[in-house]
Amino acid sequence: MFLAKVYITLKPTVNDPQGLTIRGALHELGFANVTSVRAGKYIEIQLEEVDRAEAEGQVESMCRNLLANTVIENFRFDLEEVAG
Repeated sequence: MFLAKVYITLKPTVNDPQGLTIRGALHELGFANVTSVRAGKYIEIQLEEVDRAEAEGQVESMCRNLLANTVIENFRFDLEEVAG
């Protein structure tokens, strides 16, 4: 069994209104030294798969087909074996 930790972020050229809102709120809270915030998504997926390469391929496909909009988002993932 594997646990995939998926990180999805906006591409650098894409505007991030959520990040701007967070930065503004941090400034209001007194964190004036914050110059930039980019918001993203974090997803954990457990797979009942014994083959690491197969698990990697499945997670890659999940990201490309559903989890990330590859036109405006980048993704990466870490895969770790866990006890079932």
